[in-house]
Amino acid sequence: MVSTSSAVLAFDLGASSGRAIVGRLDSEAGRITIEEVHRFSNDPVQVGNHLHWDILRLLHELKQGILQTKHHGYSDIESLAIDSWAVDFGLLASNGELLGNPYHYRDHHTDGIMDKVIDGIGREELYAATGLQFLQFNSIFQLVALKENNPELLDRAATFLMIPDLLRYFLTGEKHSEYTNATTTQLYNATSLTWDASLIEQLGLPGQIFLPPVASGTQVGALSPAICEELDVPSIPVYTVGEHDTASAVVAVPALDDNFAFLSCGTWSLLGTETSAPVLTEQALAWNFTNEGGVYGTNRLLKNIMGLWLIQECKRTWEKEGKTASFAELVKQAEVVKPFQFFIDPDDDMFLNPAHMPKQIQQFCRDTGQTVPQTDGEIVRCIMESLALKYRFILERTEQLSGTTYRGLHIVGGGIQNELLCQFTSNATQREVWAGPVEGSALGNLVVQWIALGYIANLREARKLIRNSFPVKTYQPEDGAGWQAAYASFCLVASRSTVK
Repeated sequence: MVSTSSAVLAFDLGASSGRAIVGRLDSEAGRITIEEVHRFSNDPVQVGNHLHWDILRLLHELKQGILQTKHHGYSDIESLAIDSWAVDFGLLASNGELLGNPYHYRDHHTDGIMDKVIDGIGREELYAATGLQFLQFNSIFQLVALKENNPELLDRAATFLMIPDLLRYFLTGEKHSEYTNATTTQLYNATSLTWDASLIEQLGLPGQIFLPPVASGTQVGALSPAICEELDVPSIPVYTVGEHDTASAVVAVPALDDNFAFLSCGTWSLLGTETSAPVLTEQALAWNFTNEGGVYGTNRLLKNIMGLWLIQECKRTWEKEGKTASFAELVKQAEVVKPFQFFIDPDDDMFLNPAHMPKQIQQFCRDTGQTVPQTDGEIVRCIMESLALKYRFILERTEQLSGTTYRGLHIVGGGIQNELLCQFTSNATQREVWAGPVEGSALGNLVVQWIALGYIANLREARKLIRNSFPVKTYQPEDGAGWQAAYASFCLVASRSTVK
């Protein structure tokens, strides 16, 4: 590692909020420090029957982040990069203008599309090509929905850019596709590591819109003269990183071993492990696991789990009804509720985007012959216990697919601030849980920039730096007998859900 100090800027965009974080590397001390210089909400907008991302508002917030970086006294920023959620995208016309606001992955325009595509191509064939978990909002199904319902938009499209690609284009004027996010589209071949031309042709999609992906850690331009003039800042170099935020979060897992299990915990929970190659077995298909590209030639074998979206949506609904309890207060209400009374399968289709999440949870319990939670605390307790038990379910399947036994689980992301959920996860899995760091995706973004700039040698060194720089809290499992009985009940309830 080069002995020097360096400051870089990470934009980390989640499905509910975004942040601009400046990282400073002091290689002599072997430590990283970070400062959040700007945070903002990321609120989708309902327009008629469709849900969209407010992409121009996000661009405005990125500009504010660059300004706040300057106002906080960081005049030596060497580079910046953007990571975000996966699957969503924008389309550019031949003149470079954006063709409409990107759809939100929870929009209903893809309803029924996945089954049509699977019927036409074959589930086994599609999985063998892409290795991706079947989720109705994957980019492939969004594009087919556009072809069916808005074909003129695709006819006018010249370039397909995923959310970080699109925002980078707005900042630099350069169009590039980044590898880790491209692999989440279900149009990227997991074996040939190229866009799957045969699949794209079978679906009748315009193949020319897909740009050859570049690797994480590649310079892809600099702030454009127009942006520099508008913000009165120098032309900062812009890099790709693991632009799918989960790819960046996995970079930041402070594991001491090469073989580890991780849980990136936020609006979504993503649980799995890092492998050297995709796992495309019949069992992986049957269990609907996903293989996504990681940085530096790694593969992420994982499962998407609905996550803290369930609590976030309950809170949003209760706020509409005039209740003002914070997340911390809701957790306290849940803590005093009698355990193991009711369970849900967090991944049941009915929880994807309901109008009233608390009523939906009650309906699931009613439909599966359980006691129905009544109070807010009971509903939150139901969610948290069910998430922890689902984590065990997926962790054990990850072990079977990878052929590795994990003595514990690394949790990164904002969800680690929910200490009760971390303890429940340790209890449910009956293993140690190592929680930290909170800003996993942002840290992964930062260290890939430093590797690209030559300040850090490799991924192993980056993880060691993160472990030395940020606290990791260890949770020890408790009440093994109670949680084992709860797991049996949970598995019975989950077997009745709509999840395949």
